[in-house]
Amino acid sequence: MNLKERIKKSLKSLNEWRLAHLSDRRLMILLAIPTGFLAGLAAVIIKFLTHSIRDFFFYIRTLESHFDLMFFVLPAIGILLTIIVIRYIIRREVGHGIPGLLYALSRNKGIVKPYTTFASIITSALTVGFGGSVGLEGPSVSTGGSIGSNIGQFLKLNQKQINVLIGMGGASALASIFQAPITGVIFAMEVFMIDISMTALIPIIISAFCAILTSYYFLGRAFEYEITIAESFVPANSLYYVGLGLVVGLVSAYFMRVYFSVGKKFSKVENPWARFFIAALGLGALIFVFPSLYGEGYETINAALNGKASDILQDTMFQSFSDNIWVVILILVAIILSKAFATSLTFAAGGVGGTFAPALFLGAMTGAVFALVINNLGIGNLDVSKFALVGMSGLIAGMLHAPLTGIFLIAEITNGYSLMVPLMIVSALSLAVNRMFFRESIYTQSIAEKGVKVSFNKDETILNMMTSSHLIETNFATVLPDQTLGDLVKIIASSSRNIFPVVDEDGVFKGHILFDDVRKFMFDTTLYNTPVEKIMVYPDYVINYDETMESIVQKFEESHKYNIVIVDNGKYLGYISRANVFTAYQATLKEISAE
Repeated sequence: MNLKERIKKSLKSLNEWRLAHLSDRRLMILLAIPTGFLAGLAAVIIKFLTHSIRDFFFYIRTLESHFDLMFFVLPAIGILLTIIVIRYIIRREVGHGIPGLLYALSRNKGIVKPYTTFASIITSALTVGFGGSVGLEGPSVSTGGSIGSNIGQFLKLNQKQINVLIGMGGASALASIFQAPITGVIFAMEVFMIDISMTALIPIIISAFCAILTSYYFLGRAFEYEITIAESFVPANSLYYVGLGLVVGLVSAYFMRVYFSVGKKFSKVENPWARFFIAALGLGALIFVFPSLYGEGYETINAALNGKASDILQDTMFQSFSDNIWVVILILVAIILSKAFATSLTFAAGGVGGTFAPALFLGAMTGAVFALVINNLGIGNLDVSKFALVGMSGLIAGMLHAPLTGIFLIAEITNGYSLMVPLMIVSALSLAVNRMFFRESIYTQSIAEKGVKVSFNKDETILNMMTSSHLIETNFATVLPDQTLGDLVKIIASSSRNIFPVVDEDGVFKGHILFDDVRKFMFDTTLYNTPVEKIMVYPDYVINYDETMESIVQKFEESHKYNIVIVDNGKYLGYISRANVFTAYQATLKEISAE
């Protein structure tokens, strides 16, 4: 017996023991421990590798006065190395993380390929460490979710259990990278979960707890944001928070507009190397002019959070203007506007990363600029740190359509909940403003443009998981257009169906004949020479092979038909029945629903 057969036999024995001794609930609680540890460890590794690369270059910058010129080429080098790893080592598409997991949950029964458990670790570290203007949170969550999915696949679990494991992995990775366990759990609930119940929630909490312990063990209490808010909310500033909510909502919509527009324009450039050179050159130029766009930009975020906006201009070509507050504000606005292009160009060039960190960057900068403008106009005396923090929550709510994630992240990283009211105001308004421009979040919009809709309405979610290919019935007797009624009668005699599709020799669907329509004259032998094409009809409703299940169900509701033909570029494939759609819906519902 070879090794593969031994593993297969051992796995079979393990599953038999599990089914006999462990309930599904106990199994998920047990799996929460290794899932949380592995996902947390993956986030730690991504963070360590990226920061080691970045710190090395920043150390060289302190020794070499002309090193800033390297900002032109460092991001390009990192993205080039990323492309080489993807093309010649991994040899598969890596993608940008969270949208890939949402696609797997919506259309692929939670199945994620094994290589994704390590692919994002390497590629995102190279991209961000060398200066790509994206974040690590997306790749970390993607890696954690992939670990959960592959644990479920290895143990041959059902779709419901795999979905929960993806939620565990994603929550654990985010909890680990921010050392914020509640945020990780809420993120999984807002972004991934279809049905939240105690069966799912308890394992996710346990996995996030294990991830936090893993992060503490390897990194200690390592806070990315060095700030604690002790003062309580000032009700008199409520109107200013309303204004900030509207502004950050517009900034989130601006970022998404630029992000998708730049992506579409570069997708039209067929040569991948041309895309790389053009995008990398643009990215290098932006980072050379505004070094704060380098990588995740946590130094810039911390400067904004500590109310030291002028520090952002230190060691840049704008350093001499740091005493002129209005020039500082204008440069910060330019950085905010440029961040959208820097992130978009990083992806367009071939880099791998996420948009969570850019949202935090934009939020902190926008909040700080808003407070600085109000203060220097003499119409208020706002705490720049508070507004920068609340702005971060607003951008997450706007771009990710995840307001609770933004609220609890800021509450956790500031070690308190004194800003809960302004966090709620700004997050709610930002989301409302963004939804005026984008119905989908930045994650779901990415896959919606590929024809896949992600919804947290259970009915829509289940329909998205279903595909028409498994519902096609092909046991219909076809008729050629040049055949006669006499030929049709012989076909009817040997068929068990009452629909007869008319298909030409090339397989193109021409129409169909219903048994009820020919019943009244089929025994009139004087009509047997009548060509089939004279009595066939073209149906009012036709399903296309690439059509969504939501659209298919709508056609059944509108037409009141029991069977509708399905074609692929005009070629006949078969029929889909209302009964089969309903049966598949019930089966999928049973598979994913919580106990």
